[in-house]
Amino acid sequence: MTGAAVPVFSASFREELEMLFRWRRDVRRFEERPVDPALLHHLVDLTASAPSVGYSQPARFVSVDDAARRVAVVAEYERCNRDALATYADGKSGQYAALKLAGLREAPVHLGVFADESTPRGSGLGRLQMPETLAYSVVAALQTFALAARAYGLGVGWVSILDPEAIHRILSVDPAWRFIAYLCVGYPTEEHADRELARAGWETADPAATRLITR
Repeated sequence: MTGAAVPVFSASFREELEMLFRWRRDVRRFEERPVDPALLHHLVDLTASAPSVGYSQPARFVSVDDAARRVAVVAEYERCNRDALATYADGKSGQYAALKLAGLREAPVHLGVFADESTPRGSGLGRLQMPETLAYSVVAALQTFALAARAYGLGVGWVSILDPEAIHRILSVDPAWRFIAYLCVGYPTEEHADRELARAGWETADPAATRLITR
């Protein structure tokens, strides 16, 4: 590295970083307090530091400010949620119906996040055999956004119970963009050491997720 001092991260910094990782939460309950637009822009700027295949940087963040578009997104979520509820047997349907799965009505910020699959950046490097790495690159940007938001006291909720074609139509984005996520962003109304789905009894931690497999 030339022209800049190489940072040295202390043990206390590493401890706080690990705490940030462990306290990242998918947030569904938000205060009405607005988010400073400058902070939102800063968080999106930070996502440029996330890894991307071939340095393609395909993530596209769309701020959904128009009230009519937000109403349409909420209606689409409610339609998709009804469809999802119908897929569960009686024993699970009641539990599903009780879950708080979105904060669309409360969150002051809505972001649609897309992968620009037409970008010439990176000249296709690393994508011939695995073109899906463009979408993976956007997910890496999303993790960067969520962690940075948490560090600033913001919560992020990823809403996936949405039809991609409908979101494309509602937001009027480039047809070459692939829908990846719809985010609710704002200040959380509550904090918990455990995850909401675990607290609700929907799922428990998977030991295999932290197991190192050798071959």
